Amino acid sequence: MTALDTPTPLLPTHQPRSRPGTGRVFAAVLRRDLMVTGRELWIILVQVGLTPLFMLFVFNTVLGSQGLVGRGFADVFLPGIIALAALTTALQSVALPLVKEFGFTMEIEDRLMAPLPTGYVAIGKLVIATVRGLLAAVLIYPLGALMVGSAPWRPAGLPLAFVVALLGAWIGGAIGMSLATTLPVQRINVAFSVILTPIIWTGCIHYPWPRLSSVPWYQVVTALNPMTYVSEGVRGALLPGVPHLPAWVCLTVLTGVAVVLTWVSVRCFNRRAIQ
Repeated sequence: MTALDTPTPLLPTHQPRSRPGTGRVFAAVLRRDLMVTGRELWIILVQVGLTPLFMLFVFNTVLGSQGLVGRGFADVFLPGIIALAALTTALQSVALPLVKEFGFTMEIEDRLMAPLPTGYVAIGKLVIATVRGLLAAVLIYPLGALMVGSAPWRPAGLPLAFVVALLGAWIGGAIGMSLATTLPVQRINVAFSVILTPIIWTGCIHYPWPRLSSVPWYQVVTALNPMTYVSEGVRGALLPGVPHLPAWVCLTVLTGVAVVLTWVSVRCFNRRAIQ
């Protein structure tokens, strides 16, 4: 047998590993972020406990003890505090980390290197911010009840309150992402003051929207604030006997605002990521 007749040994062929699908990568990223959220639960508690609970303490306990606020004020105020916790916690949860990740740490580059479209990275950020906002809304309810000694309880309205809080948290996350990806780092603190102040004080947190009929110009201003529809939606779900905006109005407005702000925030994120 000649050398030409000698059979050539077959070398093992290595098949290239298949690239994980977009859904699997997206789920893995979300799972990691959810684990981080679980470890940072105390941070969420701090975010919940500062502004909303202090407002509830001053307006109900301090002013109530002086007779400046009626006894039923806490029941009207607490749904607004729940809405405030959902929206502002989600806003801060996405805005502050993004400022750092796009700024001096540049941690966002690791996330952008994942086999995911850039838009999916932005959606993942919004999902985690929404989860944090919902956690804040759920936690503020018993904490507020303990502080004021009572709380409106209507099991039939809890699904509506949950959906409204979810939409409010998503909107808060979209607002935070838009701010963090469009403003310079040195101006983000000023932007928070400029944005959060009118959101809080024109969002019908302290009062039902129909009661503003005596001040029609201010009623129009509050109607331009998405926080109004979060507050009124939660208030109507827990206190149907109190004058409030219809649930379908709140859900329609919040859904429309969520769609528009999602498009704006994802587009701003993509533009900043390319830069």
